Amino acid sequence: MTIRVLVIDDSALMRALLSEFINRSPGMEVVGCAPDAQTAREMIKTLAPDVLTLDVQMPGMDGLEFLERLMRLRPMPVVMVSALTQAGSETTLRALELGAVEVIGKPRADAPGGTGEYIRELQEKIRVAHGARLRGGARPPVAAAASAPASPQGRALPPRPVGSGERILFVGASTGGTEAIRVLLAGMPASCPPILVVQHMPENFTASFARRLDGLCAPRVLEAQGGERIESGTVYVAPGWAHLRIVRAGAGYRTETLATAPVNRHRPSVDVLFDSAVEAVGRPALGVILTGMGKDGAHGLLRMREAGARTFGQDENSCVVYGMPREAARIGAVEEVVPIEEMAGRVLLALGRS
Repeated sequence: MTIRVLVIDDSALMRALLSEFINRSPGMEVVGCAPDAQTAREMIKTLAPDVLTLDVQMPGMDGLEFLERLMRLRPMPVVMVSALTQAGSETTLRALELGAVEVIGKPRADAPGGTGEYIRELQEKIRVAHGARLRGGARPPVAAAASAPASPQGRALPPRPVGSGERILFVGASTGGTEAIRVLLAGMPASCPPILVVQHMPENFTASFARRLDGLCAPRVLEAQGGERIESGTVYVAPGWAHLRIVRAGAGYRTETLATAPVNRHRPSVDVLFDSAVEAVGRPALGVILTGMGKDGAHGLLRMREAGARTFGQDENSCVVYGMPREAARIGAVEEVVPIEEMAGRVLLALGRS
């Protein structure tokens, strides 16, 4: 089956490049190109594409407004194509909240891995989007979506260093994970144990992602840079440029970031984080694997379970892509399968805090 793609971008050069890259795949075909939202709307009606690639910044109706209307009236798989800038990352994170499945930067001549790597990534994201389960409808902005306190004044207890034997939560996610992590963390109290998170996303996005979650959650959320002391009530998000690990530091723990080779084709890798949980924390750790394509984190979660840690996997019905949790469940790594809406409650119950 050929995946039929509609390319939407106001740049004629970008439309031509994306079309050429997509058409290089024997399983894909660009059925049309649109320079703006109005043209795209008509082409969707006449061409009935399987997947859209959508520019964020367009004249007239921008990509966000178009996406919001699309997901309300005719939900379909969308891959956002965005300039990986600070402003672009904030906007694209909003697009993921609205229902876009994947995001990729615009092609650049100086990109690591060259054009071939970009083409491979673009084709993979289109395939993932085509097979994704659409959650339907626009979601509220992160900062307005939570019942948890959004401001630091709502954080009644100051963070404190945690020591050996205390509980620490480790979370891994990929496609669809920005929303799944949002839901999980929205259910966590300010006094929750430390939480370390790996979410597969472009390098320029993780700082913005952490800031947006910080506006949502009762715990504070930050992008790890390496060397941070592990403290209660704090969420550490892996930076997009490095693996994230937890290591012992005297009687406590600290973060470690490693700009080493990708693992399972990912940096940061969930397996790297989970393996460090086994080495440094052991039985008091808890592992959660969420929606995502592939198998990153599955074997690390199994090693966590074998070390005595509690382990949880997101259920198929609430996943955008039931890949990573399915692989983890298949090999016996998942102790309990849980819908994302119930995940925070189940984790807190395992912590004895419900």
